[in-house]
Amino acid sequence: MPANDHSSSPQHLTDPSSIRALSHAVRLALIEVLGVHGALTATQAGELIGESATTCSFHLRQLAKYGFVEEAGKGPGRSRPWRVKQVGWIVEEIANDTEQNAAAKILGEIALERQLQRHQEFNHRKHEYPVEWRDAGDESHTVWWVTPSEMASLQQEINNLIYRFRERLENPELRPAGVLPVEVMVLTHLFTPPDIVAQSHEQDKD
Repeated sequence: MPANDHSSSPQHLTDPSSIRALSHAVRLALIEVLGVHGALTATQAGELIGESATTCSFHLRQLAKYGFVEEAGKGPGRSRPWRVKQVGWIVEEIANDTEQNAAAKILGEIALERQLQRHQEFNHRKHEYPVEWRDAGDESHTVWWVTPSEMASLQQEINNLIYRFRERLENPELRPAGVLPVEVMVLTHLFTPPDIVAQSHEQDKD
């Protein structure tokens, strides 16, 4: 994405309507290609995601309505390129907000499904890539025994590593020769169900 004056921090989502507006496969696909390729017209985006220009134009306008994308000036002729306003998003958790939590859950599930599908597709077609790129996808798994404070510290270390090259995503001028976009996804979660964790927590206090 061309360098601009927009904030480089992820967009923080709290409004259920905005979260629901993003919870659509085509809209997520548009956000993804605009984030990776920079400003695109509806026609260009449609060619990348396999949708018609008319469909993309409609969904881009909806994304603009909720502040996810904006027009990126005028292109050649009557073309109308779009760009994302901020790269990435974070859904802010609001305690006891059932509507917001339900919307966030749906968005998270749709986004995760898309990410896992891309990982599986890479694995299935790994042999088609040049040799030097076949190790770009990897899978690791372990179980950590940690305290809540240790987990928070580890999560911060993971976040720092993931965002190491974030500036290259936002500014193509910073990308050295030979780079390609590599999606990095890290999943962390408690191994134990919440009721068992609650029981253990109560026992530790006794």
